[in-house]
Amino acid sequence: MAGCNRQSDQELPIWGERSTQGTDTVYHSIRNFAFYNQDSARISDQTVAGKVYVADFFFTSCPSICIEMAKQMLRVWERFGQHPDFMILSHSLDPEFDTQPVLKQYARGLGVPDGGSWHFLTGGETDVYELGQQQYFVTAKQDQKAPGGVLHSGAFVLVDQQGRIRGVYDGTDPARVDQLMLDIQKLLPPAGQ
Repeated sequence: MAGCNRQSDQELPIWGERSTQGTDTVYHSIRNFAFYNQDSARISDQTVAGKVYVADFFFTSCPSICIEMAKQMLRVWERFGQHPDFMILSHSLDPEFDTQPVLKQYARGLGVPDGGSWHFLTGGETDVYELGQQQYFVTAKQDQKAPGGVLHSGAFVLVDQQGRIRGVYDGTDPARVDQLMLDIQKLLPPAGQ
């Protein structure tokens, strides 16, 4: 019967800075962002409010880790992509090249249908880098010495329904992605509830 018991989301840490207001602890949360996805739809912090989501940073012409990241994220999407309370946000670090048509072609190449729960996002370069570094706490910056001219960590960031970071996982390591999927399950309500 152990499989019937749902583990509490309280078992996952809450990442980021904490502050207090009176006697309440206030946790860092992801907010105030808006980008456009491969279908030209505006995706913002309001779009993901109340949902569990995984965020990552990539670019379609990446010559290094992005191929493995996409393969691993595809596993996550295949498992949870149909859940109504789950999304994936993949932020392009090369918005000049990764236009909406390029992202749409990339998504289709992975087998991701139009209008689904996996959003490939593009927007202002400064906005994307600041979001990665200041809100998700991941490496995301231009570096001409890095493959493709962009230095990024390959992290998959798990965010809960309140916009709080609950875990950071190596998106190139299948074992870490397995753990990510276990942790997603802890946060998601059973489908249909």
